[in-house]
Amino acid sequence: MEISLYSLGAAQEVTGSKHVLEVNGKSFLVDCGAFQGPRAESDRKNREFGIAADRVNAAIITHGHFDHCGMLPVLTKKGCRGNVYATPATRDISSLIMMDSANIQARDAEYLRKQAQKKGEKFDWQPIYTEKDAIEATGAIMSVSYRRPFLIENNADFEALCEFYDAGHILGSAMALITVRDKHSGEEKRILFSGDLGRKKKPIIRDPELPAAADYIVIESTYGDRRHGKTADAMERLADISRRAVRNRGKILIPSFAIERTQELVYYFHLLEDEGIIPEIPIYVDSPMATNATTIFQVHPECYDESIHEAFIRHHKNPFGFNSLHFTASVAESKALNDVKGPVIIISADGMCEAGRIQHHLIHNIGDPNTTILTVGYMAENTLGRRIRNKEDEVKIHGMWFKRRAQVEEINAFSAHADYVEAGDWLGGLDRSRLKKIFIVHGEKKSQAAFKQYLAGKNFPESLIVKYGETYEL
Repeated sequence: MEISLYSLGAAQEVTGSKHVLEVNGKSFLVDCGAFQGPRAESDRKNREFGIAADRVNAAIITHGHFDHCGMLPVLTKKGCRGNVYATPATRDISSLIMMDSANIQARDAEYLRKQAQKKGEKFDWQPIYTEKDAIEATGAIMSVSYRRPFLIENNADFEALCEFYDAGHILGSAMALITVRDKHSGEEKRILFSGDLGRKKKPIIRDPELPAAADYIVIESTYGDRRHGKTADAMERLADISRRAVRNRGKILIPSFAIERTQELVYYFHLLEDEGIIPEIPIYVDSPMATNATTIFQVHPECYDESIHEAFIRHHKNPFGFNSLHFTASVAESKALNDVKGPVIIISADGMCEAGRIQHHLIHNIGDPNTTILTVGYMAENTLGRRIRNKEDEVKIHGMWFKRRAQVEEINAFSAHADYVEAGDWLGGLDRSRLKKIFIVHGEKKSQAAFKQYLAGKNFPESLIVKYGETYEL
C-alpha cells in the first residue's frame, strides 16, 4: 500500500491550508483554504489551485475559517465530484464564509471596473468564484458529527475511514483521524490532522479532545515560538483599556475575525460589565458576518462547553446579548459610527485589517491619540494588521498614508490557537505507542523552527517541517 502526503498551502506559512493524502494513487484533500495577505499575492496564489479538481476523491474540511474552507467553491466548480465532509457547525460557518467572500469579490470587481473606466484602461480582473459557486459548494458538504467514523473510500484494495474529534478551536472545529486499511495484507495506518488546534478552558466551546493513537500527526504551528498570556491577566488588561477609554472618552477599535473571536470578546465584555468591573460602554459589532455567525452559534449547542450549555439550555440566558451590545445591519449604520462620541467599543472585521469595515474605522480614528487599537489575534506577515501591531508610525490604507497617533495594545491570551507549550502538552497527552513522525504545517518559518526544536527537547518522535509541494512517503 503506497501512502504519501504533500501540502499545497500552509507549508512554511500560515494561510491557504491544503493537504493531500494519496493512497494507491487516490487523492484525499484535507482542507481547501484560501491564502490571505497582500491582495495581489493572495489573488495569484488562490488562482494557482495546485491539484486537478477531478483527481480529488474526497475532501475533508476541519473548520470554517477562510484559510481552511475559502477555496472549496473552486474545487467543486472545477469538477470535483467526490464528497466533502465537515461537522454540522462547520458546514454552516463555511457557507457563511464562502458567500461573504463571493460578495466581496463581486464588489471588488465592480469597483475595479469603474476605476478602470475612469482612467480609460482595460479591465480584465474577474472574481475567482461567484455566489452560485459558493451555494453549490455548500450543497456538496455532507455533515458528520464528532466521533462518528465514516468511509471516504472503499475499493478492492483498501478502505479509508475518517473520524472527527473536537479541536477546541472554533465552533465545529475538528481534528481528522484517517485510518487506511489494506484489504490484502491487513496493514493499517492512521494519520491524524490537527486542523487548527485550540486551547483548554476557553469560553463557549469545549477543550481539544485526545484522539486514538496515530502513526503520523500533521500539526499546526501558528504560535510555535510564542506563549499566550493568562486569561485572568488578559481580562484585567481588557478592563484597564476599557476604563481608560471611559476616562478619555475615546474609542476602542478591535479588528476581529467574525467567527469565534467576536463572540468570545462579547462574552468577556458581558462578564466584566455584569460583575461591575467596568461601567456600561456601548459595544458595536460592525460586521454582517459576525452578526450572522452569532446566530449560527445559537443553533449549535452541541458544540458548547458545560457552562455555556447550562446558561443557554437550562437558564435561557444569552451570553451574546446584553443591553450595551448593538449589531449594525447596514452600511449607513456603519458609517454613522464615525460620528459616535466615545467611550465606545467597535468590533469589526477583517481580523488582519486587509479588507472590510475595520479599514474605514481606522481611516477615521487612527490619527486620534484617544483611540486605542486593540489587536487580539494572529496578524500575518505583510498585512496592515501586523504593521499596526508593530506600532509603525505611518500606514497605508486605501492607497493613502495615515499617521498613527492612536495607541496600540495587544492581548494574545484570546487567541484560539494553542501556543507551543499547549500544543506540546496536547501531544504529550496522546497515546504515542504507534507514533512514527510529526509533520509541522501552518506556521511561519521562524515559528516552525522553534517548535521543531521544542519538540526535540521534549523527546517526541522525529518532527519534520513540511515544504510546499514536496512529497513525503508514509
